[in-house]
Amino acid sequence: MIDWEPILDATVAVLAARAAVLLAALAIDWLVGEPDILWRRVPHPVVLFGRAISFMDKRLNRRRGVTGKSRQARGILAIVILVVLAAMVGWGLSFGGPVVACIILAVLLAARSLDEHIRAVATAMGEGIGAARTAVGMIVGRETKSMKKGDIARAAIETGAENLSDGVIAPALWFLAGGLPGLLAYKMVNTADSMIGYRNAKYRAFGCGAARIDDAMNLIPARLTALLICGAATLNGRGGAALGAMMRDGRHHASPNAGWPEAAMAGAIDVWLAGPRRYGNRIRQARRFNEGGSEADAGAIRDSLRVLIMAQLLFALLILPAVLL
Repeated sequence: MIDWEPILDATVAVLAARAAVLLAALAIDWLVGEPDILWRRVPHPVVLFGRAISFMDKRLNRRRGVTGKSRQARGILAIVILVVLAAMVGWGLSFGGPVVACIILAVLLAARSLDEHIRAVATAMGEGIGAARTAVGMIVGRETKSMKKGDIARAAIETGAENLSDGVIAPALWFLAGGLPGLLAYKMVNTADSMIGYRNAKYRAFGCGAARIDDAMNLIPARLTALLICGAATLNGRGGAALGAMMRDGRHHASPNAGWPEAAMAGAIDVWLAGPRRYGNRIRQARRFNEGGSEADAGAIRDSLRVLIMAQLLFALLILPAVLL
């Protein structure tokens, strides 16, 4: 008969150690952020991930003489190889102990960077439409030349809500679940999705494996992020409105995950989000979230940033008891 008590004790001890590292990394990320002086001299880990993905793309994503199913199989093979390599690197780095783990995690979290980029859009909106379009163009993939102020504000708010999940909550959860191997595997998948997970002629088949794995790995983090936003919204008396918008509108998004935190944020700050948007020459029709909410502006961007900060503090409070296990 298996004695489960020592196994359970060891699991709890590992979880407590990872939770302590995570809280320290969150604090370091907010204090230090992304120092340009460092990343001008050495490549950021995500840049290295990008190079590995580009290598696979060039070697395996051939369209001439290759069927769609074959390209899809090649894409799945590529992402499996990349994820295994990332996890192996994470496993090796795990021997560096908690200090090394904390540094790597702080580098791969994007809490302060997200705040700075979204805040820059709000600031630029006070400098004119041209500056605002340039600032928002740094954080979104959609066409910005024809954007009006409301479009710019909505794009910034939506990006902040979605990337709270992708850039903070999801990597934190995957670190808690799988240590550095889990963290690096997630970041590899998430980076691959942002590079090859498009539904166009070049990547529809080759990138679908990365896109589907990314969807699966973000399933729980996105919904937890939405609930954290709802929790943060209770401080301004809009917790119920945020929860209602999330439940009503969250599933009505092209992504199975992004709509949940975006809809919750729409209700939290009482603006309407989503709706039609332009990608190059193509306009994607989409449902408005929190229909009847106010038009977004620079003030709404700042309101959303306060909600994002409070959501992260709430997340840290949820993690704290694990340290005491």
